[in-house]
Amino acid sequence: MAGHSKWANIQHRKGRQDAKRGKVFTKLIKEITVAAKMGGGDVTANPRLRLAIEKAKGQSLPKDNIDNAIKRGTGQLDGVNYEEIRYEGYGINGAAVMVDCLTDNKVRTVAEVRHAFAKHGGNMGTDGSVAFLFTHCGQMLFAPGTDEARLMDAAIEAGAEDVVTNDDGSIEVITLPGELAQVKETLEKAGFKPEFGDVTMKPENEVVFTGDDAAKMQKLLDAIESLDDVQEVYTTAVIDE
Repeated sequence: MAGHSKWANIQHRKGRQDAKRGKVFTKLIKEITVAAKMGGGDVTANPRLRLAIEKAKGQSLPKDNIDNAIKRGTGQLDGVNYEEIRYEGYGINGAAVMVDCLTDNKVRTVAEVRHAFAKHGGNMGTDGSVAFLFTHCGQMLFAPGTDEARLMDAAIEAGAEDVVTNDDGSIEVITLPGELAQVKETLEKAGFKPEFGDVTMKPENEVVFTGDDAAKMQKLLDAIESLDDVQEVYTTAVIDE
């Protein structure tokens, strides 16, 4: 990974996802609905819902959409019953891929995900085939130039699990999944606003893709991410442009 820019890669991935704005709104509404269904509509007692609403506001999702999604999740409004499901597989050169979905039709979803893998040079794996290559955690990324010593002190004080300085000068703060929202809020009060912050499946090791392999891997990821039922895609592949 020498010379690879974690900062550039996160920005690249985030930019591609944000460009699909209509789909982003749909994903946010689904996540809010499921978060409210699983943990209730009280944001102070439901970290997942709190984070989902924060992300929705960051994307300018209208307040009415947010409120209605919460009401559908808590049963105050009728709505589709979504089920969480995860698929695992392999991309170009065996790169690990994990796909998180929210669906009302598992048969349709698995068929679409399998087709996307097969059409673009990958293949579906069995449950657990690549999950061990990722860690479920909260992840925040701070821009190069951030005061490392001050951020580290603040992060430890806030209850973070780890602080990692990357070769490009960006800094990652890692938390337990359920503690991301609280740690993020504490750091922001201390003057440290992350460029990126989410609960994620963080790869233990990454492989940089260049040239034709990078283009093929990006096409596979784009095909999976474009599916209506797909919420998040995680991979050990890093696309170097």
